Amino acid sequence: MFLFVVIFLIFSLVFRLMQLIYWLIAVLLSAGAAFWVYGTDKKRAVPHPWLTSLLRGLVVFFTLVLILVPTLLITKNTIEKPVIVLLQDNSKSVSVALGADSAQYRKNVEGLMQRLGDKYKVVQWGFGGAIQTDSIFDFKQPATDISAALTNVQEYYGMQNLGAVIVASDGRFNQGINPVYQQLALHSPVYTVAIGDSAVQKDLRITQVYANKVVTLNSTFELRADIVARLCKGYNNAVVLKDGDNPLNSSALEVNSDHFDRSVSFTIKADKAGLHHYILTVPVAEGEKNLQNNRKDIFVEVVDEKRNILIASASPHPDVNAIKEALVGLQNYNVTVCSPETFPANLSPYNVIILHGLPSVRNDISAQLLAAKKPTWYILTAQTNIPALNNLRGLTNTTILPAPPHDVLGAYNTSFNTFTLPQQIQSVTDKMPPLGVASGNINALPSAVNLFTQRAGVGNVQAPLWFLQQGVAPMAMLAGDGIWRWRLYEFKNFNSHIVVDECIRQTVSFLSVNNNEKPFSVGLSKFVWRDQEPISMRAYLLNANNEQINTPDATLTITDSAGRKHDYTFERSGNTYILNVGIWAGGNYTYSARTTFNDKTYTTGGSFAVETMPVELMEQGADYPLLFGLSQKYNGAFVPASAVGVLYDSISRNEHIKPLIQTNTESVPFVDRKWYFFLIILIAVTEWLLRKYWLAQ
Repeated sequence: MFLFVVIFLIFSLVFRLMQLIYWLIAVLLSAGAAFWVYGTDKKRAVPHPWLTSLLRGLVVFFTLVLILVPTLLITKNTIEKPVIVLLQDNSKSVSVALGADSAQYRKNVEGLMQRLGDKYKVVQWGFGGAIQTDSIFDFKQPATDISAALTNVQEYYGMQNLGAVIVASDGRFNQGINPVYQQLALHSPVYTVAIGDSAVQKDLRITQVYANKVVTLNSTFELRADIVARLCKGYNNAVVLKDGDNPLNSSALEVNSDHFDRSVSFTIKADKAGLHHYILTVPVAEGEKNLQNNRKDIFVEVVDEKRNILIASASPHPDVNAIKEALVGLQNYNVTVCSPETFPANLSPYNVIILHGLPSVRNDISAQLLAAKKPTWYILTAQTNIPALNNLRGLTNTTILPAPPHDVLGAYNTSFNTFTLPQQIQSVTDKMPPLGVASGNINALPSAVNLFTQRAGVGNVQAPLWFLQQGVAPMAMLAGDGIWRWRLYEFKNFNSHIVVDECIRQTVSFLSVNNNEKPFSVGLSKFVWRDQEPISMRAYLLNANNEQINTPDATLTITDSAGRKHDYTFERSGNTYILNVGIWAGGNYTYSARTTFNDKTYTTGGSFAVETMPVELMEQGADYPLLFGLSQKYNGAFVPASAVGVLYDSISRNEHIKPLIQTNTESVPFVDRKWYFFLIILIAVTEWLLRKYWLAQ
């Protein structure tokens, strides 16, 4: 490397020296030409011979420059101001935290940005669940992700002269990871502005609710909720459970300390099929300000039939028992376990098939799977016959490249929203051991959604590890075995199997709920949606050969709880139908779809629910320790919102925040400049005309 630098410097020096010699030659030759013309014109009594000799010298000089120095190196120095990025938390909780001080706070921040703008390049971003560059003080975003905002700053300005980052927030985040523990290559100081009061407020809230998403008709199930109370000592009331507007049960709640938490549970009889909207409420405590977290909406679907689940394994494996244990506690599932020797010839009785290591080299069941077209969960192992699995592309829409067995850690996809999983899934999966993966690159449909990706990917590509895919026969795939270790490690670290079991249960539920063997069907990725996410549907029409077609038009009607109807027409996508109906308000909805094919009308219907989840208002008050820790991690400073103006002095006195001088060397080729040739012609013509004029006198 050192030798390369030396050679480069020598070459650069020689090049500049040669250019200097060429310039000297051009000057000498042009001076000689001018001197010769001066002598000649003086003998010929040309008036003002110095002028004609000067013009002749210029023509020769510019011509020689064009020949000897075809390009001119011009060095330019530009001053690059430091970039100061303001990240303003624009979520709903900040509006509550500021209260009546909102206008004054905005005035103070704008004054600070104006002062900084005289000396630095100022960039203002609002953030919540996403970055916005306008209206950063309207405080309407429904979520907060501080880590994603800092990542965006690094990606956009990390390679520039980033002077400092100002994070103005209440420190409460409900998406992404804790920014204090985030690993970023951010070398600029981070200044934090604390908005809101850090004092503990009087609050009584329902933090988490646990209930099965699908239960069987006439069965009983448990609904459990965690209650947390702060500064509510002496509160004595009851937690009330309703099914819609009908009260079902209540549980006494007596708070005997200022830091109180307990769980309440209710046993419910599923005596009516359909989608049930249960409402859990805690009466407001005297003096409590945050009333948004005293209520929880729970949606449970009651089905009038059990789902038959078949688990088939290429050989005995602890994964099979782990999956079975996760499912056997659910009354709406009948679980059957078999080996290749006892694999049923007729798969029609089963609603979902789970294949562990199948099809294998010794047991190729591809023909049976193609004939059955059942929702299937493929778990790949070292025994899986990858070529045979690729032959099922008509079912899986997936191509897999074989690879040597290797261990892979799973990374939870934080943007996954096909179904709801426990809130602690990120912290649990971070402690999970690797899975044994025997496959290479997996090419799935763009519509496939990743529950987990492989951490050990090639480059920046996040290869799928556990993903799901809709279709007439929905499909899920886990690219490795060892899920039994995940259950053991979760129990070892968290004393439960809740997260891993819920991943298994929800995967099976996704396959069973989305399975519809009728000629015309409509599928939703889930039947409970948040009021901030668009609802999408996909419809399937089968011809007599069970092939997907979308030749005829298909329509959809959605009816809300007030009886209002909304009509839509499906769009065609490939050989299926798709429709995005947008964002809907909280409530219960029913839908019916209709199409006509070969003079026969097909109809189908279902229901879904939209729940209101004000996550920004579930917990109030500022998290000063998080903001202070963030500023300390990146060598910045921490100030309250009322003193935001002092950041100008702190930033301007920081000797590390200074302008950079950028030196750029530009090569200017004369041959590309037309004006240069016109200049030579103009000087030559001027000399000729002057001489002609003077000699004619």
